[in-house]
Amino acid sequence: MKIAILGAGAFGTALGGILLDKGYEIVYYDKKTKGDLDKAVAGASFLLLAVPSNAVDAVLPLLPKDKPMIIATKGLLGDKSFAGFADYMVLSGPGFANDIKAHKQTVLTATDDRIVRLFETDYLKFELTDDRQGVLLCGALKNVYALYAGYLGLTRDTTAWHDYITEVSEELQALIIANGGEAETVNLACGAGDLKLTCDTGSRNYEFGAILKSNPYARPEKTVEGLTTLAKIKRGEIRVPAKAIILNKILEESWA
Repeated sequence: MKIAILGAGAFGTALGGILLDKGYEIVYYDKKTKGDLDKAVAGASFLLLAVPSNAVDAVLPLLPKDKPMIIATKGLLGDKSFAGFADYMVLSGPGFANDIKAHKQTVLTATDDRIVRLFETDYLKFELTDDRQGVLLCGALKNVYALYAGYLGLTRDTTAWHDYITEVSEELQALIIANGGEAETVNLACGAGDLKLTCDTGSRNYEFGAILKSNPYARPEKTVEGLTTLAKIKRGEIRVPAKAIILNKILEESWA
C-alpha cells in the first residue's frame, strides 16, 4: 500500500520511518524538493499532511479531495479548511520527532482507528476520539499558552507551573466548547499531555516566550507556531469566550 507524505520535515519523516518499517510504500512531497505532486499522490491509498500550518492553505487546493487524508499538521484552528474533503482524520499529541525516531514510549491521539492500524507499534500507542475539531484546536492553542508560560518564566513541576496547567486546561475546555468541540478532548494526550510537554524549557514556543519578556518586539528566525496562531485568533478565526481569561490577557500584550 502506498502512502503519500506531504511535508518532509522532522515529524513527517519520523512518521514515514514507522510506515517504512511496517512495509508500506512511502513517497514524500515537499515544496523545497520541487518534486512532482501529482506523481506523489497518484495511486496513494492515504495522504499524510505534515506541512507547517502556514503552508496548509497553499497545499490543500492542489490535493485530490477523494483520498483519505491524515492531518498531522499542528497549528490549525479547527477543520473548516477541510470541508471539501470526503474523508479526513487527525493525528496529534505529545510526540517530538526525535523521540519517535528513537522509539521512545509515546501516546498520541487519533480520530480514526485506521491511524492506529497504520502507526501503532510497541513504542507508539493511541487514544481514540471522534472529536476532530477539539483535537485540532488543542494542537494549535497549546502553542499560544506555551509562549505565555515562557513569558511568565514558569518552571516545570513548581506549584506555579501546575496551577497554570490546571487553569489553562479548564480554559481550553471552554474554548473548545465555544468552537464546536468536546470538552473531554482536553483530557487526552492531544490536550493536557501536549500542553505539559510544550509549556516547558526546550519547547520553541516556550523559549521564544522568554525572549519576548525582555524584548516584546523580537521576531523569530524560524516559525513559532504560537505567534502564527495568535495572529489567526486576532483575525477572528475562532470564538474567544469571556471565560478564556488567560488567552484574553495574552491578546492584550504588546507582542501578541
